[in-house]
Amino acid sequence: MQSRVPHVIPYQGSKKGLAERICALIPRGTEVLYEPFAGSAAVTLYAASNNIAKHYVISDTLEPLTNLWIEIINNPEATAKKYENVWCGDKEIAYDHFLAVRDRFNTSKDPIDLLYLVARCVKNAVRFNKHGNFTQSADKRRLGTNPKTMAKSILAASHVLKGKSTVLCGDFRDSIKKATSSDLVYMDPPYHGTTYGRDKRYFMQLDRESLTEGLEYLNNKNVPFILSYDGKTGDTEYAEELPRSLMMERLWISAGRSSQATLSGREQETVESLYLSSHLSHHADNWCQKTGIRTDQQASLFA
Repeated sequence: MQSRVPHVIPYQGSKKGLAERICALIPRGTEVLYEPFAGSAAVTLYAASNNIAKHYVISDTLEPLTNLWIEIINNPEATAKKYENVWCGDKEIAYDHFLAVRDRFNTSKDPIDLLYLVARCVKNAVRFNKHGNFTQSADKRRLGTNPKTMAKSILAASHVLKGKSTVLCGDFRDSIKKATSSDLVYMDPPYHGTTYGRDKRYFMQLDRESLTEGLEYLNNKNVPFILSYDGKTGDTEYAEELPRSLMMERLWISAGRSSQATLSGREQETVESLYLSSHLSHHADNWCQKTGIRTDQQASLFA
């Protein structure tokens, strides 16, 4: 029986809904599961809740986010109480309170303020400017995650990660340097479609050259990896296939209705590319049957 999986940081783009299918691709007995570009760390939380790996490394470039994970894992009760104190200043959906917390975060970079902002902002759609300041507005229809619900999630996340996890801050290529062939790296980087143009959704962008460099490094070290990257919404494909020289198996995985399209008043399905390193691709057919993931050569797409 699968364990109930905690979900602490409810941001748009989280792999919470896909985590079970993605984790079906991770061999049990994996020594260390690395999740750079962690965000809500949905894949790590699912894997840890189901004892898929022995140790977990969470990393991100956003320091307040990695500090938040450190507090969630090591000081869950205090973190839950601090969140409650911030949340309780907003009893009447007061927009001024949200703005005050946002201004305070942009000055102090307090991790608990960040948790409140993510939980309270429009559609949990996080936005940062080029200076690293949080810019998204409050969702005026709701207060964000209730403190009691948040406390349960924080305590549960701490329970599955404390004592068997490491949190790092910095470039993803630095965070995976210790990975070996007994480990696995799951990557959910900023997609090409949100890295260029006007719709920059992340604190730190990632160009294709840097991503390719990191994947080549893993291949050279014989480290298995899984990469969620770009895909299609309706008839729009966000980026070209990554270089074939990386020897990856490209799978398609349905992510359901596009949140971004919904914000624009459209109903469209998002289908994401899921790349497997050559170390894993020989198992792809069995996993496809179990998870509803289809390979690039198969025409139909599973939900």
